[in-house]
Amino acid sequence: MAYEYGAKEPEKLKIKDMTPKEKELLLDSESFCMMPWLHIHAFPDGRAYPCCFALDKYPVGDLNKDSMEMVFNGKDMRQIRQNMLSNKKSKHCTKCYDQEQSGFFSLRLSSNKHFGHNISMIENTQPDGTADFVIKYWDIRFSNLCNLACRSCGTWFSSNWYEDHKKLTGAPPSHAKIMKVGRSSDDIWDQMLEQFEHVEQFYFAGGEPIIMEEHYRILKELDRRKMYHVRLIYNTNFTRTKYKDIDVLELWNKFDSVSIGASLDAEGARGEYMRKGTVWEDVVANRKRMLEVCPKVDFYISSTVGLINALHISDFHRNWVEQGLLKPQDFNFNLLQYPYAQRIDLLPESYKQKVKEKIEKHLEWLRPLDNLTRATKGFESGLNYMMRRDNNKDIQQFKDTMKKMDVIRDENILETFPELKELYEAN
Repeated sequence: MAYEYGAKEPEKLKIKDMTPKEKELLLDSESFCMMPWLHIHAFPDGRAYPCCFALDKYPVGDLNKDSMEMVFNGKDMRQIRQNMLSNKKSKHCTKCYDQEQSGFFSLRLSSNKHFGHNISMIENTQPDGTADFVIKYWDIRFSNLCNLACRSCGTWFSSNWYEDHKKLTGAPPSHAKIMKVGRSSDDIWDQMLEQFEHVEQFYFAGGEPIIMEEHYRILKELDRRKMYHVRLIYNTNFTRTKYKDIDVLELWNKFDSVSIGASLDAEGARGEYMRKGTVWEDVVANRKRMLEVCPKVDFYISSTVGLINALHISDFHRNWVEQGLLKPQDFNFNLLQYPYAQRIDLLPESYKQKVKEKIEKHLEWLRPLDNLTRATKGFESGLNYMMRRDNNKDIQQFKDTMKKMDVIRDENILETFPELKELYEAN
């Protein structure tokens, strides 16, 4: 049976084998998510969340002060579980609810699909929301160490943003240039080792995981234990494939399931502008070498799509397919929701119509080629999100932000993205 990207049925649990309560939670509920029962997410500064998609302003704890177990069963996490079991929505999860309204297959739905076979874990949940501390999905942002300074990022996830922040604000950030999560240097690692036998999946992001020592420490431990069944998923800027004397492409060949999500928002000069520090020739060379060294490793582009690249993104997608660097279905439309000033719903109606027309034409090419439907649904849902909102009143925020960044970086957005000129010429 072919894999259905948008289907809710869990990969490893059949509907016929579910209890009525399990069906209700995994298939019908508009709030239930497996994440709070098997996961805790951490920012480089120690702030903890129920997952990486939770709203930044609602942390559930601090891993620089408390253990994972304490945060996992802290007041906020217990309340989230109680809400989910009662089909009540939580403020932390707004981004998923928002995406689902536009037709996106959200992280909540994806988590239930990939981890739904663990649904029996809810049975031990106590009335106050306390659950067994078992971590099966790891996504710890060990540090903000990064070699790029992307337009849509900031100091919390990129050490390379530090100097730009000082130039933009006239003062350094309220934190160190390079932050590392944990109460001590080995704190998170020691806590991880206690849970290693339970792990089903690692998600590596950052910062930039390919240049982080902690990333290789985990892979070496998995290798030592011969835990090649553990799924590895990456969000990487794809500018590096080597660390010291380690070639990560060779390392990936040892594992049964590896998925590389390359954070590439545009190609050529546009790509270099959006993710400052990128050398586009290196990115193309890395993809070609990957096809030679580890051709069986899953590769997809995960583009953060916002106002800047809305009119270019379909060209980028198709060009890489036609160059033989990407399969048509291997494209993830990662909707930019924050920073607010770069969202596609700030576009004026006339420009939205141009984007709509171009993407609809792109979809005519894509649909017959996209058996997975991830790319198709991403573009369709992105259009839906853009057209059902009108925040054009705030377009000046975008212009002001880009102007300031262009000045400190000695760049010019209209030279790189001439298609945006009409936004600046409009009153």
